[in-house]
Amino acid sequence: MSTTDDAVRVGVLSLHNSKETKAILNAVEDLGHEPVWLRRENAAVSIEDGEVTVEPEVDIIANRLLLSNTEEPAELLGLATTFNRIRPMLNEPDAVLAAIHKFATAATLANWNIQVPDALLALSNDRLNKGRERFGDVGVYKSAIGTHGGGTWKVDLTEPVNPKVGNRQAFLQKLIDRDGDRHRDLRVYIVDGDIVGAMYRYAPEGDWRTNVALGGDVLDATDEMPDEARETALYAAEVMEMDYVGVDLVEGEDGWFVLEANPTAGFKGLYQATGKSPAPHIAKLAIERAGGEIDDTRVEELSATLDDSVPSCAPNESPIIDGEAPLIGYIEEVVVNGTSGSQQTLAKSDTGATRTSIDTSLAAEIGAGPIKSMTRVKSGSLKSGKARPVVDLVIGIGGTQHTVTASVEDRSHMDYPLLLGRDILEHYRVDVRRRANADRTDSDDEEEELLEE
Repeated sequence: MSTTDDAVRVGVLSLHNSKETKAILNAVEDLGHEPVWLRRENAAVSIEDGEVTVEPEVDIIANRLLLSNTEEPAELLGLATTFNRIRPMLNEPDAVLAAIHKFATAATLANWNIQVPDALLALSNDRLNKGRERFGDVGVYKSAIGTHGGGTWKVDLTEPVNPKVGNRQAFLQKLIDRDGDRHRDLRVYIVDGDIVGAMYRYAPEGDWRTNVALGGDVLDATDEMPDEARETALYAAEVMEMDYVGVDLVEGEDGWFVLEANPTAGFKGLYQATGKSPAPHIAKLAIERAGGEIDDTRVEELSATLDDSVPSCAPNESPIIDGEAPLIGYIEEVVVNGTSGSQQTLAKSDTGATRTSIDTSLAAEIGAGPIKSMTRVKSGSLKSGKARPVVDLVIGIGGTQHTVTASVEDRSHMDYPLLLGRDILEHYRVDVRRRANADRTDSDDEEEELLEE
């Protein structure tokens, strides 16, 4: 690492191994300053004789804590607040709290006369369902905190919905859709009040959600987006008090509506569409806010590359170095969530299955769905396969939420109503000796691999 004596020490607070975190750290170093990855392995705050210190020492912190897929976001917000009381921080915790809670975002923006879709959050089942008729026969049902398209459903509002998805509050929202067969929205990435890039995101076949993580297509919109969308996105970022943010908008018959403001928006889709990475711009903001100097020309040069290689500052004992993913058992206790409720159940891990699978009865009980498409899968010796419906599920495993598109089948003759496929297991190491039901006999040994054609 080559830095000068007056280099700014930029800490990136991130407990996960995201490409975005690595890109920001690499950009800090490429700009001639000192990156510091604040992780579980190395971060500490000490109070001794009234003096508060941070380990490792930093001058400023960029907050990249991923709060949306943890069951206890308040713990991480408290951690960020602790650091923020000691050092200046980009994307301060109070602003991030309002941004990750989608209804809080909508309420904040509406209060500042920014157009958002009509929505209803109610704490009781009766009140939520009493008000659902105003949204028509089809609406959007969202968990207040979600990520990567997770916790979002297009639902039939002639049927009741639940005010909570698992342990998370949910709400109804008007469906804004004027794009015909293929839904699209607009993502605008903003750093320090300036637009780095923008892209139109198109929903993948058989879906209506546009998230890149779900396989949607992207198209550069930086120079082509309407002035109304541009000004709305900039105003939304200002109102939400975000130093860097991805603002999502959708066009309706009455103009542009803001859907959300994402403080940990990904870089991959934007870079794919525009050829620009926000990472050097975030690094620049942190360095300058801490009193450092940078070369603007160098920032533009670096933004043409998305360098998400392992940073030189990664702690030696970090999982990003040794490559170890967390363990999951052969039989694991999980929580599966749908629009009508949630249930704790046992699930079997099957690395031979492409897709997660849920029993028909369990899917109906939790309100999984609606059915979004049909997929053809093979089972056992059936070479031609059979068509099965697929639905979206939110599955909680050890404090982490996963959103997957699961196939629905009759598993009543099997021991476990849920089969975890590679769409979830790719994030784990499977320990075949670990079974949540170790005290019972496992007879679920039938061949049930689901191979997607």
